[in-house]
Amino acid sequence: MTVNTALCFRGKKILAPMVRVGTLPMRLLALDYGADIVYCEELIDIKMLQCKRVVNEVLETVDFVAPNERVVFRTCERERHCVVFQMGSADAERALAVAKLVENDVAGIDVNMGCPKEYSTKGGMGAALLSDPDRIESILTTLVKGICKPVTCKIRILPSVEDTVNLVKRIEKTGVAAIAVHGRKKEERPQHPVHCDVIKAISEAVSIPVIANGGSHDFIKEYTDIETFQKGTAASSVMIARAAMWNPSIFRKEGFVPLKDVMQSYIKYAVRYDNHYTNTKYCLCQMLREQLETTQGKKLHAAQSTQEICEAFEMADFYEKSTAIFEAKKTSSETETQDEDDQLEDPDVIKMAVRFDKREYPPQITPKMYLLEWCRKEKHPQPVYETVQRPLDRLFCSVVTVAEQKYRSTLWDKSKKLAEQAAAIVCLRTLGVPEGKLCEGENHLINKRKREDQEHLNNRDHGEDLAEPSHKKANFIEETSDKNVPKMPQ
Repeated sequence: MTVNTALCFRGKKILAPMVRVGTLPMRLLALDYGADIVYCEELIDIKMLQCKRVVNEVLETVDFVAPNERVVFRTCERERHCVVFQMGSADAERALAVAKLVENDVAGIDVNMGCPKEYSTKGGMGAALLSDPDRIESILTTLVKGICKPVTCKIRILPSVEDTVNLVKRIEKTGVAAIAVHGRKKEERPQHPVHCDVIKAISEAVSIPVIANGGSHDFIKEYTDIETFQKGTAASSVMIARAAMWNPSIFRKEGFVPLKDVMQSYIKYAVRYDNHYTNTKYCLCQMLREQLETTQGKKLHAAQSTQEICEAFEMADFYEKSTAIFEAKKTSSETETQDEDDQLEDPDVIKMAVRFDKREYPPQITPKMYLLEWCRKEKHPQPVYETVQRPLDRLFCSVVTVAEQKYRSTLWDKSKKLAEQAAAIVCLRTLGVPEGKLCEGENHLINKRKREDQEHLNNRDHGEDLAEPSHKKANFIEETSDKNVPKMPQ
């Protein structure tokens, strides 16, 4: 495949991938202040492969949602041409599957080969890959050949300069568009000096762009220091982590923005894109740092919701207005979806706005049972239920066919069973047939069950065969299907 090199890695200032920090609000804020490229936090391949891609029309985002409904990765149009998706992987085929899943929504794909933390190294990912160059080559070659977006990787340096340069030369041959180098060994931490000389040796040894990383502690205190770090490493670009975490306006060439304004801007993005409050709180705590013991810091620490975070920063009015707009958009989206559903469906379907409430019926008696009984009495084929699930909100709608006529409720339900009961109610009410509600008085199905139960007891008292014909039981057993419920096309 031809690599899309629209994303250039030379002369760039880049937001580094940071766990819990590199989520959508922080990435957008970094772009506002002047970052050219933003990396998302490392996301593990196995978790991503469990996700499904969902277009969130309310937030105007693309979400990758786990089976437990948690949003694992969220992005938007604003960053589509400058966000790099970083994954943790130790398997070439899994890496390729993840890349194919997200490639149309991001500008590039990166493989983490430098994180020394256990959550990354277990399973052979992160810095564990540095000791397995064959696996590195396999993963990167597979990605470069398999997708159209540029592929990069991020490494740490090896114990010797020679070994590091040899590894990077081997990586270059895979066809990657750039390589990010954190200038520390995997056992070194931020308090250890960054090895600018090693990054420089790498920069001089390869022709692809080298992105220098690791200068926050020793070099990058303000915007002008970014260029100093770049020159000291002879790198093509600079990737910034902790300095950007503390104040993302580090990317602003005019100088820092007051931290209060930075945090309020971050909160606005967090609310706008429905960021989980625990993640918002974590990032704000990283910005406050030594101010965590102030009154505001204590309020932030105690906050247990996005609303309480906004209140701690005197943004309660903003939260209320934003929430109202969000709810209005959600209602409008649901209405539009309902209208589309109505337009797409068979116009001959008889519809009513009804729901099934089991509290209105005797125990073990339902509209589906009444409808089945009526069909048998009238010698019609038994009712046939067709149920679909709507991807937007995972609600269900069922259409029941009786005597070649279809019936459904216009209200969507939270389960397949409830949707089928609602469809049965629409049919029964259209036909003018009792549906078994308590308010309808004497229930003939209950009386029928009592009579047959008494016959069963009498037979047992006389020592007769206890086996009950299956056709009798069928009157009180709802026909259900174990087939998977189809989902409406998105």
